[in-house]
Amino acid sequence: MLTRAHIRSLLLALFVLTYAVLTHAAAAEKTNDSSNLPTYRSVVSRVQVTFFVTDENNHPVETLTKSDFAVVDNGLVVRNFRSFSASDENSLDVVALVDLSESVAPGTRVAIQDVQELVAQEQSIRDDSVAVLYFGAFGGTSGRVRPTVLCSGGGCRSANSVNTLLAVKGGGTTPMFDALIVGADLIWHHRRTGVRPVLILFSDGNDTTSLHSEGEALDAVVAAGALVYAVDMGKATNPPAGSRFLRQVADASGGRYFSLQDGIANVMSAGFEDLRASYVVTYDLPSHRAGFHSLRLMPTHTLNLTFHSRNRYYYEPDLR
Repeated sequence: MLTRAHIRSLLLALFVLTYAVLTHAAAAEKTNDSSNLPTYRSVVSRVQVTFFVTDENNHPVETLTKSDFAVVDNGLVVRNFRSFSASDENSLDVVALVDLSESVAPGTRVAIQDVQELVAQEQSIRDDSVAVLYFGAFGGTSGRVRPTVLCSGGGCRSANSVNTLLAVKGGGTTPMFDALIVGADLIWHHRRTGVRPVLILFSDGNDTTSLHSEGEALDAVVAAGALVYAVDMGKATNPPAGSRFLRQVADASGGRYFSLQDGIANVMSAGFEDLRASYVVTYDLPSHRAGFHSLRLMPTHTLNLTFHSRNRYYYEPDLR
């Protein structure tokens, strides 16, 4: 069971690691090849969907029955479920993707304000469930910088990060789609039973230099099973396409979209609320067509409910 101390520890871990990532002032050259996409494939005969529900006030719904919703799988309505229960996931694995490109560099300082206060008040930090990746160039000339894992686990607990914060120089181009694929790959290879993977993306949503496409990034995130909590760091004057993509990737994964003005503390609070109010439904595969199947949950009685789940899954027939 999640305790208040556990929640505060994981929340602070994310904050401190986000703090650390913004202090890193070096970058490696992009080495990815566009054909070298990670593969997330699994053979299924039953579909399992983890989801949570919010009401008209965006508050989680913790009292749901299987008669309150139906599943639409590739256009086929499913109401006969094999099982339905509260989720047994009880903790989070957090991967933070931090955009250090020129377009959002000033906004990253805003995200640090709450961190300073929390660091002063809290000494106990769990760091075994958090990783930080950064992306964006630092004055390079190549136009591309490889999305890089800054730290994970205990390797992220660096006191020097606070002292070097003001020396950070953001700037350059934005390989956001590539970064999402790297983050999804990291999550896929570190999955644990009973632990929910959450990818928190700090960006304005505008990609300028990725080798991979928007569609490839969305497919990788959905297939890896991570919920994306997208924090929009864009200015009001920025092109709206970036915000649209952040909403799209959050919706596709079953996560949520936030503006920076919502406050970073509310992002993680929402993550834990969603965890406690989550459900799992399983049903027989209604169609054996290979490839991605569209997925949507819809209310049957209370129409003002919003269901948050991945919007597709991949089916590959077992030809053995």
